[in-house]
Amino acid sequence: MDEVQICNFEEVDLKEATVIAGFPSIGLVSTIAANYLIDALNLKQIGCITSPQFPALAVVHTGEPLSPVRIYYGVQGASKKIVVFVSEFKPKPNLINGISEAIMKWANDNECTLLISPEGMVVEGKSDEGDREVEAYAIGSTENARAMLTEKKIAQFKNGIIAGVSGVLLNIGKQSNFNVISILAEAHPNYPDARAAAAAINVMALLMNMEINVTPLYEESERIEKQLQKFHKQAKPMVSGGQAPQPSMYG
Repeated sequence: MDEVQICNFEEVDLKEATVIAGFPSIGLVSTIAANYLIDALNLKQIGCITSPQFPALAVVHTGEPLSPVRIYYGVQGASKKIVVFVSEFKPKPNLINGISEAIMKWANDNECTLLISPEGMVVEGKSDEGDREVEAYAIGSTENARAMLTEKKIAQFKNGIIAGVSGVLLNIGKQSNFNVISILAEAHPNYPDARAAAAAINVMALLMNMEINVTPLYEESERIEKQLQKFHKQAKPMVSGGQAPQPSMYG
């Protein structure tokens, strides 16, 4: 944990805030959802996470250099405080525990009350068609968190493995009796799945008693899926002649 530090740019009253941890997962669900929330809720950066083992880079956005792992904050309505951690890279396995412990300590120190971690989940046998329905499940670290899921009629994840930052946060939350909820949205593993990110955001909106318009994400998902369908048609004649080229999602 000593290798991972949280840098606060300004002091903010975060008591009873909801924290969302967006670290890259299957279908980039976490990253897409976190960035969408930052834009849709007009959140501002209040800090970052640093480590000597993070990639040596700066993310440049509208002429401003940004750290690869950032913290954003905003207030919705009269008093609903929301914090979003967003990462531009998938942490190395040796950093996952340190990052998770640093986030949990920061949330505890600031008296936050709920930590949500969205994830993508591959489900065998599900259709890849563009009109597929995306299902999302959730798991809570405490009895109180699970009661929240029951109250909101959110389907609960019963059996399986949750790896990475979400898995560690759930374990720490259980050990320290802190409310952590991981949201698992069915996602395609081979391309950015905006439809799955929208499903995860819908569950987060339920938990936070908010309305969040995810229509732009569904539109983006349709664009990506149409591009993939076009690629598959173009690649079909090449299958017998060798490996087909990989599509460019944002080209």
